[in-house]
Amino acid sequence: MGNTLHPIDYSATSIELAKFAKALSHPVRLIILKYLSNQTCCFTGDLVEVLPLAQSTVSQHLKELKEAGLIQGTVNPPKIKYCIHKENWNKAKELLNSFFDEDFNKISCC
Repeated sequence: MGNTLHPIDYSATSIELAKFAKALSHPVRLIILKYLSNQTCCFTGDLVEVLPLAQSTVSQHLKELKEAGLIQGTVNPPKIKYCIHKENWNKAKELLNSFFDEDFNKISCC
């Protein structure tokens, strides 16, 4: 018979790593994370002052980082206070390090 496609069984680790990698895939998000890593916390307005972007754009990037679990937000009406989610940050670091420590030299290419 012909080639059949088999469903891929993604591990929980692969899914989590991909979630973190996707959140880290935009330069603005990297800048936001770098800024937050040098602060105890900040508000959306603080980021709008240091980034040459509209508040709605900054909010969208914060949403992506929060959904990935890399940052956390605390509602302090009418603002939201953001900071690095340390536990998930360490998990992301561990997963990325583990991925890049894989020995891909064993794989022959072309």
